[in-house]
Amino acid sequence: MSRTGICPRVLIVGAGLAGTATAIRLLRFARRPLEIVLLERRSDYRSAGVAYHRDGNPWDHVFNIQAGRMSVFREDVHDFVRWANLEADRRDWPAPWAELEFVEQGPAPRRIFQDYLIDRLAEARREACPGVGLVEADGEAVDMEVRSAGVEVTVRQLSASGLEAGQGPEPTVLFAEHVVLATGLELREPPFAAEALAHASFVRNPYSAAGVRKLVALPPEATVAIVGSVLSAYDSAGLLLRQGHTGRIHLISKTGTMFRTYPGGHEHGVLQLPCPKALLEPYRNREEFLARVRAEWETACSTVVRDHPEVDPVVVAERVAKAWEPHLPEAIERIPSGELRRLLDEFGTAIAAFRVGAVEYTMAIIERAMHPADGTVKLVVGNVEGITPTESGRLVVSVAAPEEKHAIEADLVVSNFGRESDYSRVGQSLWRNLLRRGITVPHERTGRGLEVDEQGALLSPGGEPAGPISAVGVLREGDEIVRNGRTGAFAFNLAAIKNQSIAVAARAIEQLELHEDGLAQDMAQYHGHVGNIEEAALVGFEEAVALEVRRLATRARSERELLDSRLGACIRDIGELPALPMDASRRDHLMRAVVNRAAVERLTDVSVTPRQLRRQLGMANAEYLED
Repeated sequence: MSRTGICPRVLIVGAGLAGTATAIRLLRFARRPLEIVLLERRSDYRSAGVAYHRDGNPWDHVFNIQAGRMSVFREDVHDFVRWANLEADRRDWPAPWAELEFVEQGPAPRRIFQDYLIDRLAEARREACPGVGLVEADGEAVDMEVRSAGVEVTVRQLSASGLEAGQGPEPTVLFAEHVVLATGLELREPPFAAEALAHASFVRNPYSAAGVRKLVALPPEATVAIVGSVLSAYDSAGLLLRQGHTGRIHLISKTGTMFRTYPGGHEHGVLQLPCPKALLEPYRNREEFLARVRAEWETACSTVVRDHPEVDPVVVAERVAKAWEPHLPEAIERIPSGELRRLLDEFGTAIAAFRVGAVEYTMAIIERAMHPADGTVKLVVGNVEGITPTESGRLVVSVAAPEEKHAIEADLVVSNFGRESDYSRVGQSLWRNLLRRGITVPHERTGRGLEVDEQGALLSPGGEPAGPISAVGVLREGDEIVRNGRTGAFAFNLAAIKNQSIAVAARAIEQLELHEDGLAQDMAQYHGHVGNIEEAALVGFEEAVALEVRRLATRARSERELLDSRLGACIRDIGELPALPMDASRRDHLMRAVVNRAAVERLTDVSVTPRQLRRQLGMANAEYLED
């Protein structure tokens, strides 16, 4: 396999949001020559994935959170809004978006996020250090084999400038010193829709080009059934309503949960609330546990209302849910795995509705259509038991409610139960092969995602890192739940991906540099003593960490190089490493890795908001609106 140069290679499998965010961080962080290969099996998903690609997102699909929270950089929260207002090419944008001035609390179309990520990736590429290059390759990773020096990845249909293309049906083997898996969502085979999957009136993926075409072409008087009441269901219903749909739209929900509308001027915030101690008692049974949760929840909500009158009543639940996250891992640890899985399945949507809302642009039109005076949209509560074709060409959705059953005959059925979280059931060749080889295992406690360590490295059945293979995004759902207390989509949403991309990119570069310098074994020996440095308050350590934080967060290469030079001088002035004496050069290289780890930890601190993070890290600047 040819290379663009003699240097280490990091292969990122998947070029959607998670893969692109990680590539941007690698391009920024790398100080030595490095080849970054960004592999994508679908060209239309590049720098977008299923959630943001243009063909699956008409202009009426907007972010479910405010535009001001869509920056790909946690340390620069308004970057997306500035880009949309000052840099975006609006020549082909329709009204009203073409003339809109985007604001933090307002909406923005999902489809322009692809252009934003493309621009930020191009910028990171231009501002990378000499010898740090990016190759964007088309192909599908189907197998991997861990070797002593890296990973051999089998790729089908590989083609890109700087890489050799496979001939005919034969796959290509691509070697990389480190692999990052960012494969995104996997489609589920919904058992209730087995008879309807190939039916012309069934939309399995509402964010596909084919699915959007069916919605747009639907006669306005047609009857529609949307399975699920999560935010993606609102996108489909909103698209129909904005194009003048008058026929009945059924929103079918197992729990009847509806999301709330963010209040005007809403800002993200994190409150410090008392630990919900009752949740940390031993788990006895489901009913007793849920009673404790309800009691603690009511107490916490009352505390917010009493002590924080500035918090809008609409977002009290959100503030409590966020404040509880640091305490949930300890509570979850007490719940048996089987019970944990059942609780997540039953209450996942409700937890999501507590944790997040949606912008008025999305919700207002749905709420109006659900009003009795309109009646276009009707909420149907119950479990979908089956979807079957009729002789007339329509589909019947059978719904079992607690006290009755419904049979909804529709001209179009849209499914929002399309994500497969159990990787033992995923049909893609890559996952079948990785499971077969013991390179990864499904997450044991939750059955969601894969087993990873705290840095996102894949773990083998024995619990050890399977090799230099990291994961970003939805693959880490189960681990985020039990390790960080995040549930549902919040385990792999934009906020989680921002932090994961920072940590994974930094760790990959650290491992490559330590290996190149022959220090990997020294770092492994010293790992248990890393915390001693901060405790010892070594002269210059805090200054070094602050400089490294600024370097990691800086976009311009010239500024990063200046910070890197200052960092080198600062590290040379730091005292000897405790418990591991060595010559000055090796000590300095190891200290760089230690400083980098501390900087990454501070840059990914989720106990504060992005605004608070910038001030806490000394990065506040009048140039930025959020400061």
